[in-house]
Amino acid sequence: MEPSYLKLHREGELEKRIETALGLLESCRLCPRECGVNRLEDERGFCGIGRRARVASYSAHFGEEAPLVGKYGSGTIFLSSCNLLCNFCQNYDISHENEGQDVEPAHTAAMMIHLAEGGCHNINFVTPTHVVPQILEALPSAIGLGLRVPLVYNSSGYDKRETLEILEGVFDIYMPDFKFWDGRWAERYCGALDYREVGIEALKEMHRQVGDLTLNDQGVAEKGLLIRHLVMPHNIAGTEEIMDFIANEISPDTYVNVMDQYRPCGGGDEDEFINRRLTSREFSSAMDAAKRTGLRRLDSRDRMRLFF
Repeated sequence: MEPSYLKLHREGELEKRIETALGLLESCRLCPRECGVNRLEDERGFCGIGRRARVASYSAHFGEEAPLVGKYGSGTIFLSSCNLLCNFCQNYDISHENEGQDVEPAHTAAMMIHLAEGGCHNINFVTPTHVVPQILEALPSAIGLGLRVPLVYNSSGYDKRETLEILEGVFDIYMPDFKFWDGRWAERYCGALDYREVGIEALKEMHRQVGDLTLNDQGVAEKGLLIRHLVMPHNIAGTEEIMDFIANEISPDTYVNVMDQYRPCGGGDEDEFINRRLTSREFSSAMDAAKRTGLRRLDSRDRMRLFF
């Protein structure tokens, strides 16, 4: 299956998308924060990133979901900073402390080619929301160098529909989180009272573009939506409501990874509600809730669970 961005490139549409995306940086409104700073002049807003993208690391990753990993791994590019900045982030040094190096489009293109030539089944951009234009800028060079694998948009789910529309036909695989149902918790831990409303609109737009996840005959993802949900202590994430939304308003055939690996990182260990690991009972209840909604494609990787 040919990645869809090749068609956009052949038709000259990709260059138009790049121009449109760069225009959003002048008074930055890429994401729901809408900081309004001129990032084309290297001004910094909420995410702390200016004109250039910043990369913390890139490598073949084997810890992602099986449809992304396949035999040779998912080619992950970890982008520094984030537009959500959860205070319990497990990659706190990358997201909050901005660990990494600024890169030009040619450098990003070279990373993509290195990963693809190493056999990776896809190029997986981790936390791409705040650097969409910079990713697009790198794509023509990568295509010219022979890039032919799908792109993965691996985000927090705090994405503007208008920005996602620019990406239609660029990313074949969307992998957003859906973190919180109740805005009070999203406000407490992310400063994003509108997270649920934004996430609902974003996931619907992603699904409109790519549909349910499709796999090739080796079980590797070619196109579609894959949703992650991190179960939190005391059910503050609202797992049952989120699963119900996915099953009834996205699709019962949505591939969903209900994740049990929460641990208190960053400021999480100082908060009375999230200063401990998840219990096996909490995770079992979350999985039961997901199954009750009728979701048919729950990630089935074996998990190590804590017993309390």
